[in-house]
This record gives sequence, C-alpha cells and structure tokens, in this order.
Amino acid sequence: MKYKLAPEIKKQIKTLVKQLNFTHIKVNNIHCIRSYDAKTRAYARIWGMSRLFKEVAGLQPHYIIEVNAKKYDKLSEREKIKTLIHELMHIPKTFSGALLSHRGPHHRINDREVEKIMKNMKLVA
Repeated sequence: MKYKLAPEIKKQIKTLVKQLNFTHIKVNNIHCIRSYDAKTRAYARIWGMSRLFKEVAGLQPHYIIEVNAKKYDKLSEREKIKTLIHELMHIPKTFSGALLSHRGPHHRINDREVEKIMKNMKLVA
C-alpha cells in the first residue's frame, strides 16, 4: 500500500475543528494521509498512538487520519465532510492517543450523530 501526505485534508480538518469547536483537538498533532491500493472497505480511518509511546518514550499523542483515495475521492463534498467529522469524533476529550469506539456508555459515533452535528453547526445543508 502506498501513502502520500494530504495537506488539503489537513486544511479541511483545521477548518472543521474550529467550526465544530472541538477545543480538545490539537490540530498540530493531527496528520493526514491519502492511501492508495488499500484493501479496506472504509472511506477513511483514524490511527491513534498507544499510551506506551507517551509513558516510555515521552512522546505527545498524535493521530493520523487516512483517507482511502479509491473511495473517498469519489464522494460528494458533503459526504467527505461527514466522513472527516466521523473520524474526528473518535478522538477522546483527553486527546490521549486512544480512540473512542462507535458505541460507548456516553457516546455514539454513527451517521445520525454526524448529521446532528452538521445540522447544529449549519455546516452543510
């Protein structure tokens, strides 16, 4: 599989984090890549860092948002935004390097929740 940095995705992430008021997200610690020849059904994925990297190596938490070029690039602009919001929702308020699951005791990450966010923030009609 091939990867390439995706500065246009990073720019979109910066805009979304600001618009959504996701103050817990440290945009400088988010990295964006576009993957080619990925064997996944996903349009995008988010990768976190194990707590060990912080505890043992003293590294600050970072996240990588990967968009699957074959699938993501075919989406409408609205669907691309929804996809990126979905990935950002996986980042916990602690910005610890961990990832939130799709269903937890206090949260849900699904299309309905993403649509609520988009409607509330008036991002896209």
